Amino acid sequence: MEVLVALDGFWSAVDAQIRELKSARNARDVLRILSQERNPYGRGVSSAPGFFAGSGGEASVEGSLSEAGWRYVWREASYHYCMRAPDGSMITYVEGDIYDGDGRLPAGS
Repeated sequence: MEVLVALDGFWSAVDAQIRELKSARNARDVLRILSQERNPYGRGVSSAPGFFAGSGGEASVEGSLSEAGWRYVWREASYHYCMRAPDGSMITYVEGDIYDGDGRLPAGS
């Protein structure tokens, strides 16, 4: 699939998401902020519930969530980690894809 994006709107959308992530209190907030509907590339670029298109930019999901009080559950690399929100909910980040919960645990754990 070829994806073409106007870069002026792209970075504005990413910056807005980064600002919002800095106040994310739970996994539901993160999935809403980084939902497929708000993906600057458009829907269908990722099959995950959420996607961060700004990887490689100046700011990061993990940095923004850290500011919001989130802590690591585990971290293998800057592109693969799990973080816990102040309310105890978690997200797993895999190369821009965002999943609810700890991706290392079986579903329902």
